[in-house]
Formats: sequence, structure tokens, C-alpha cells
Amino acid sequence: MSTETQMFGQKRYRSLNSHLRSRFGQKVFKIPLDAGFSCPNRDGTYSREGCYFCSTRGSGDFAGDRTMSVAEQFAYGTQMMNKKWEGKQYIAYLQAFTNTYAPVTYLRTLYDEVLQLPGVVGLAIATRPDCLSNEVIDLLDELNHKTYLWVEVGLQTIHERTGKSMNLHYDYEIFLKSLAKLQGRDIETCAHLILGLPGENRAMMLESGVEVGRQSIQGLKIHLLHVMKGTPLEKWYQNGRVEFLSKEEYIDLTCSILERIPSEIVIHRLTGDSPRSLLIGPHWSLNKWEVLNGIDEELQHRNTWQGKLYGKGK
Repeated sequence: MSTETQMFGQKRYRSLNSHLRSRFGQKVFKIPLDAGFSCPNRDGTYSREGCYFCSTRGSGDFAGDRTMSVAEQFAYGTQMMNKKWEGKQYIAYLQAFTNTYAPVTYLRTLYDEVLQLPGVVGLAIATRPDCLSNEVIDLLDELNHKTYLWVEVGLQTIHERTGKSMNLHYDYEIFLKSLAKLQGRDIETCAHLILGLPGENRAMMLESGVEVGRQSIQGLKIHLLHVMKGTPLEKWYQNGRVEFLSKEEYIDLTCSILERIPSEIVIHRLTGDSPRSLLIGPHWSLNKWEVLNGIDEELQHRNTWQGKLYGKGK
């Protein structure tokens, strides 16, 4: 393995696992939680349909049960995690819906409560780029001075036409403005992209990945499009308006993005799955480890790695 790839450990990209091990000196586990939030795209502020790909659980299908308290969810999540691995340190991940969409007084109380949970060494907050007011940024700045923090911002695509067709109610310019506010406070930011959105070809998806990689982000999460039961996108699929990427296409595209973004960006995720009972497609996504192994094998086959082509105009 080349000197360039050795800096990533066992992978040819900078994985979140290796990043957290380097920072905390041991494996750190991420515990997804549902803190009972809503979303302006659900409560009627913009819409009641949500983003068309988003599940009824607000992309928190594997988060805790919102009928339980956050502390109860956390206790259950760590118990399940420790059946597989012995863990002592955790990132509390506020995943479901929009986790900055509430009054700042409420947010401060919730965030402080989560940080007091046993073994929590950091906080991850998933949100929309249009739900980061100046008051929320001030609060996140406070958090950033007392714990390890990252904010996951759902971008999905840089292409305005796609965003409108998916009922996002925000665009790339809004993302960039929110990113500038976060970076102005040195708050680690992870951008979220979806590959395979209807109407996008390979060039458009690659452009989203490359363009976001040029921004001052610290993390990137890449997810394939799922169609799930109960979402508006289910009707699109039934009407023949959704064409799934093949596993091979997804692996090729993901590798092409990785080699074109800076090596310093932490890769939080390279694939995703959904509950088997809800998934309409693509069914190959259920074999998560096959996809991840396929990405590793393709990077090795190309003799490439994250950042190899960054800034080289290829």
C-alpha cells in the first residue's frame, strides 16, 4: 500500500471509525436517538409531505423509540451495542427529523441532558440548512467549547431542479450560507448527499460530490436513494418515475467521488440501509457489508484512494 493510503489505516479513505479512534484513543460508538422533533417540512410551515424520500420517522428509522425518554433510548442503545462490542465511550446522535427545530431554551436543556448521559464524549446533531438561526449557532458555539461536536447538515444535492422536485424547500445557496456560519465558529460540519435521486445522471451526482468537497466541510456522508413504503416517492416509483442505481453503478460513483475530494474530510458513511419491512428498493442495499467491501475492492482495483485526484482536474 502506498504512503498516501497508509495514512488512512486499513481503508483507502478516512473513515469515521479511524478518526474517532485517533481522537479518543479507543473505539467510540454512535448511539442514534429520536428526541421527538418535527420539521418545517412536516408541520405545515413549508409542507406536510416532507422531503419525498424521507420516511415517516424522519430518516431516523434506526434511532430509538420516541415514546421512550432520551435516557431510556440511550440505555437501550448502549446495551444492544455492548452485546456486539465492549464500549465505554459514546457519541450521542440526535438523528430523527430536524434536531435544531425548537426554541433555543428547549434545545439547551435537551443538549445538556444528553451530554450528562454516562460515557457520552460528544454530540452529533442532524438538521436542515434552513434551521440554523443565529441564536442556534450561538448555542452550538457554546456546546463546541465544552464537548466534541459535529453538525450533520442535509444537503442531498447541489442541483436546484432536483431539490424542488424532491420538495426540499431549501437550495445549495442556503446550505452555503449556513455552512459559512458554522465554519465561522469552527464547528465541525458533515454534509449529507444522496446518490440516485430521480432526474440526476452520473455527471450530476459526481458534480454534487466534487463541489461539496471543495467547501470547508470536515465530514461527508454519502447515502444511496431508498424508496420506502409510505413516502411520496413510493408513488413516483409506482408510476415509473424512479430508476434505481445498480450496486455496480453506486460503487463506481462513490469511488469516483472519494478520489476527487480532499483526504482530510472524514467519511461518516458510504452506504445506508432501511428497515427490510419498509424497503421497496433497491434490495441490494440490504447487503450493507457487500457494498462496503465492494467499495474497498474497487478502490484497490483502481489503485486509488481518497484525495488522489483532488485538484487535478480529472
